[in-house]
Amino acid sequence: MTGEIISVGTELLLGQIVNTDAAYAARGLADLGISVYYQVVVGDNRERLSTALEAAFSRSDLVILTGGLGPTGDDLTKEVTAEYFGLPLAEDPAIAGAIAARLARAGILCTAESAKQAMVPQGARVFPNQNGTAPGLAIRQDGRTAILLPGPPREMEPMFSSQIVPYLRSELDGTIRSHCIRLFGIGEAQLEQDLPAALFAASNPTLAPYAKNGEVELRVTARGQSPEQCEEAMRPVIGTIYEILGAYVYGVDVPNLQTVLVHELEERSMTIATAESLTGGLVSERITQVPGASAVFALGVCTYSDSMKAKVLGVAPTTLDAFGAVSRQTAGEMAHHVRELAGADIGVSTTGFAGPAGGTPEAPVGTVFVGIAGLGQTRIIRLGFDIRDVDARSQIRHLTALNVMAAVLRLLKKGDKA
Repeated sequence: MTGEIISVGTELLLGQIVNTDAAYAARGLADLGISVYYQVVVGDNRERLSTALEAAFSRSDLVILTGGLGPTGDDLTKEVTAEYFGLPLAEDPAIAGAIAARLARAGILCTAESAKQAMVPQGARVFPNQNGTAPGLAIRQDGRTAILLPGPPREMEPMFSSQIVPYLRSELDGTIRSHCIRLFGIGEAQLEQDLPAALFAASNPTLAPYAKNGEVELRVTARGQSPEQCEEAMRPVIGTIYEILGAYVYGVDVPNLQTVLVHELEERSMTIATAESLTGGLVSERITQVPGASAVFALGVCTYSDSMKAKVLGVAPTTLDAFGAVSRQTAGEMAHHVRELAGADIGVSTTGFAGPAGGTPEAPVGTVFVGIAGLGQTRIIRLGFDIRDVDARSQIRHLTALNVMAAVLRLLKKGDKA
C-alpha cells in the first residue's frame, strides 16, 4: 500500500503555524510499513483541493487529509472529498448529539455552523473525536481509501494513534510489527556507515533511521502472516545492531532517556541529586517529568553564582579562585557535595559556558564539565559543543542534560557487569 498526505489550511501555506500533523502521520504510516512518496499542502480553496485529491489518488491507494473539518465556510475537506467519491452528505445523529453535548458543557450554543460537523458522507466510517467536535472519517471505494482527520494536533494525534492505526492495520494483508531502538552518542551518518548497507536495502524487515535532537532512532519493521513471524524476521537485524552499536543503545521501545534512567534507579533502589549551573535545573526537570520519579530523585539545586556554589553546595572558595567555576575541580566538588547534602547514592553536576559571551582560550564557549559522584568514584566528563546558530545556548543546555543522563545510565549498567 502506498500513502499520501494532504494538509489543508491556508495558515499552513502562509507559515502561520507549523505543519506537525504531516510529520506525525508520516511517522505513523512508516511504522505500519505504508510507503509515503508525496506530501502536499493546499489552502482552503475548493478547486485546488479537488485537484490535489485527484492527483493523490492517481498515484496512491491511501490519502490522509488533515484539517478543513471545522464549522466555518472555508472548511471544505469533507465536502470536496465526498464530491470526489460521488457521495451525498447526511447528518449522523450520534455525532450531532455528541457535538451538542460538548458545546453545552462549555456553555456554547450549538449553531447551524457547528452542526455542519455532524454531516457525514454516505457509508463513511466515523471516528469519534474525544478532544474536539469534528469527527474523523474513512471512505473506501474501488481500492481507494481517504481518511479525514481534524487539524488541531491535540485532536489529530490521539485520534490517529488510538483509532486510525488499528483501522489501517486491520485493512493490511497479514500483520506488521516494529521495534524502535534508541541510541545516544552517535550521529545518523556514523550509524549508517557502521551498519551493513544490506540492512538498509532489505525490504522485509526494513530499517529506518530517524535523527532527533541529540539522539537517533532506528525503526525496525517487519511484515508477516503472524506477530511471531514478524518477530522472527526482526530478531537477527536487532541482534546485528546490538553487536555493532550496543554501546550507544539505551533502550528498545522506550520513550526517552530520563524514563530509562528513572527505571534503572528504581530497580536498584538508588537515589540521585543534581547540582546545576549551566543547565539551570534542566536535568532535574527532565528526571521529574517521569511518573514515579519521587522514589529516586532526592534533591535539585541550581547554583548559578560562585557565591551560591560556595554557600549552598560547599564548594571551596580556594577551588573557585584557583580554577574558576567552569572547571573539573568545581564540577567534582559540586557533585560530591550535593550527594552528601541529599544523602543520595549519586550526585551529578553541570557547569560550563553556554554563551554567547564568556569562555576562555582554554575553555571556549561550548565547554562543559559534568561531575558524577557515587558508585564508588567521582568521575568528571568534559564536553565540547561547537554550536554557532541562533539557538546555540539552548542547544548546549539541552545536549548537556542528555549527556548527564546517558553518562549516569552507562555507569549504572557498567556497575552491573563489574
